[in-house]
Amino acid sequence: MSRIGLKPIPLAKNVKVQIGDQLAVEGPKGKLKVPIPEGVKVRQADGALLIERAGNQYAALHGLTRALAANAVKGVSEGFVRELDIVGIGYRADVKGRVATFSLGYSHPIEVLLPDGVEMKIDKQTHLVLSGADRQLLGQVAADIRALRPPEPYKNKGIRYTGEVLRKKVGKTGAGAK
Repeated sequence: MSRIGLKPIPLAKNVKVQIGDQLAVEGPKGKLKVPIPEGVKVRQADGALLIERAGNQYAALHGLTRALAANAVKGVSEGFVRELDIVGIGYRADVKGRVATFSLGYSHPIEVLLPDGVEMKIDKQTHLVLSGADRQLLGQVAADIRALRPPEPYKNKGIRYTGEVLRKKVGKTGAGAK
């Protein structure tokens, strides 16, 4: 039995929901749509969304649909935030409108076009704060930015998530072959 799928999703007062082929959620932070798979039914009751399934063969889709719907409701009401840190001498970032420019030790600056629905703020040129309503899109943009220069294991230079714990490797010792 899906324990996640059975939990009701509380709706904030400023969130509007339309149930059809898709679940359309609208709030102060934006609009999102969640697909409703076959065998899963969504209904609204007592200021909450309830997800139900037709049979046990839809158990996996039941929990998935509930999780996606809960993320959509939280995203349009509160939003999501992902933070990244840039570590390394001379490594920095700058944002102008929808274009973020990174200097990461390569021979050229790297420009990243931010998709609609994702905002970026930069503190001290090395701390990035990404925010948006769509959790999947926000996580993908953060992963794409991190992939520009992932933290390397010897000096831990690169782009990392704030609070990410990295394992540092020991470098070479001086006693080599004679």
